[in-house]
Amino acid sequence: MADIADTLKTPPHSVEAERGILGAVLLDTQLGDAARVLDLCQTSGLTDESFYVPQNRLLYQAMAEINGSGTQLDAITLVERLRATARFDAVGGLAYIQQLIDTTPSAAHAEYYIDIVRQKHQLRKMISCSQKIAAACYDDTQNSNADILLGEAEKDIFEIGGTASVRTDWKSAVDATLFKIENIFDRGAGTFDGLATGFRYIDEKLMGLKPAEMIVIAARPSVGKTSFAMNIAECVATGTNINGFPNKSDNGKKHPVLIFSLEMDTLSLANRMICGRAQVSSWRIARDLMSPSEKADASGRLFKAANELKQSPIFIDDASGLDIADLRSRARRMKKQHGIELIVIDYLQLCNCREFAKQGRQLETSRISGQIKSMAKELQIPLIVLSQLSRANEQRGDKYEKPKLSDLRDSGAIEQDADIVMLLRRPRMIQAQKDDDSLKNAAFVDIAKHRNGETGEVEMTFHGEYTRFGDRAPESKNTSGGNSVDDISEDSISQGSSIDDPVADAATPPPGETYSQATFADAYFDGTDVP
Repeated sequence: MADIADTLKTPPHSVEAERGILGAVLLDTQLGDAARVLDLCQTSGLTDESFYVPQNRLLYQAMAEINGSGTQLDAITLVERLRATARFDAVGGLAYIQQLIDTTPSAAHAEYYIDIVRQKHQLRKMISCSQKIAAACYDDTQNSNADILLGEAEKDIFEIGGTASVRTDWKSAVDATLFKIENIFDRGAGTFDGLATGFRYIDEKLMGLKPAEMIVIAARPSVGKTSFAMNIAECVATGTNINGFPNKSDNGKKHPVLIFSLEMDTLSLANRMICGRAQVSSWRIARDLMSPSEKADASGRLFKAANELKQSPIFIDDASGLDIADLRSRARRMKKQHGIELIVIDYLQLCNCREFAKQGRQLETSRISGQIKSMAKELQIPLIVLSQLSRANEQRGDKYEKPKLSDLRDSGAIEQDADIVMLLRRPRMIQAQKDDDSLKNAAFVDIAKHRNGETGEVEMTFHGEYTRFGDRAPESKNTSGGNSVDDISEDSISQGSSIDDPVADAATPPPGETYSQATFADAYFDGTDVP
C-alpha cells in the first residue's frame, strides 16, 4: 500500500514560484530589461524542464526562443510567438499572461523564485533517478553485478547536481589570483602551490602537481613507470622529498594519496616501497644473499621505513579490470571519506569502459581518458595516470629510440586530454647504448607536454637494486652527472644510494658471501628491467 501511495504522490513543485519567474520576466519588459531574469535562469541551470506546470513550461520555452532570436521580448511579441507556434490556447491565452503580471509583486525577487524552482526540479530528478535505480535492481535481465549498478547509480546521482553552471565573477578571479601570487612572494624561493613530487628538478619545471591536472607518465614496458609513480606517491604521502628531507613547499605536510593498482597487488607495492625507502635490495633479501651483519643493518632500516610508511595516508585499491565508471565512483567515495589529495592509476590500458567496449579499443581508450580528465576536474585534485607507449620509437630508425607524444598507445585522446605528459626512458635498455658505462644508472624524463608551464628533459638516477629513482644534477651544475662526496647535502644528495654506489659495490663480495654471488648480482642489477 505504501508503494502505491508513493506512486500517487504529486512530485515536488511550486506553482507560485514558477508564476513568479514568468511574471518577473514580463515586469522587466516594462522597464526595458527583459533579458535580466532570463539570464539569471540560464546561469542557474534552469531550462523549460525545470517548470512542472505544462503551461508554464510552454511560456518559458517561448520567452527563451524570443530572447535567443534577438527580438525584443514583451507581452505583445510573446502573444504573437505563442500564436505562431500554436501554443496560445495551451498556455491559457491572454488572460493567463495578464494574471502572471498582476500576481507578481516585484521583479526584484526573481532570484528567490529561481532558487525555489531549481531546488524543486532537483528533487524531481532525484525521485526519477531513484525509481530508475530501483527498476535496474529488480530487473533480472540486466547486469546484476551490484558493484557496477552502484557505480552507475552514483554517476547518475552526481550528474543531477552537475548541470548548474559554476559562476566565478571576474573581479573575484582577479583578486584570488593576486592573493595566490602574494602568498608565493611571501613564502620565498623553493615553494609553489602544487604538491611537490619529491624530485628537485622535476618540481623546478612543473612547479608542483596542481588541482584538476591530469598527469600522464608514459614508457615502454619494464622501464620503470610504476616505480617512478610510486616514488612520487610516497613523497606526497610522507611529506618528504626523495632524499627523506621534509618538502620545503609545504613544510613537510602529509597529503592523502589513493593508488589504483590494476597491475600489482597491495603486498607487492608495500614490499617495493619499504625496501626502496630503506635502501635495501628486496632481490637480495628474497635470495638470502646477505651476511649476518648486513641483515642486522637492513632490519633497522626496514623497520624505520615501515614505520614511516605506516603513518602515512596511503590507500591502495588493487582490484583488477575496473570499469572507469566504477573507478570514478570509488575515487569519489575515498575523496569524501579521507580527503584524498592525489590519485595514481596504474595503468590506463588496464581500465575498461562498458559503454564503448564493442566499438574498438581506440574509442574505448578515448572515453577512458576523457573520464579520467573529468574526474580530476570533478574532485579538484591532481591525477597521475600511467600509460604504455607503442613500439613506434623502436621502428623510426632513431639510434637513441627517444619516444614522442605520438607514441602514446591506443589513442591520441590521451595526449589531448593530459595537462602534463612525461615520457620516461632508460638509455641502458637500448641496444645502441647498453654498453655505455657513463649511462649506467641514467634515466631521462622528457616533459613533452606542459599545458601551463615549461617543457624539457630532466636527467634522473635510477637504482635498479631498489627500483627507485633519484635526482641527478644537470651537466651544467655537475659535469660528472652525479654528486661528489663534498656535494652531498639536502639539496644535492643522489637519492637511493649511499655515497658509495651500491650497484658497483656488488662486485666486491661482502663478508659471508661468495664472489660468484656478487658477480651474478652485479650482472643482474646492471640494466635490470622493472615495471
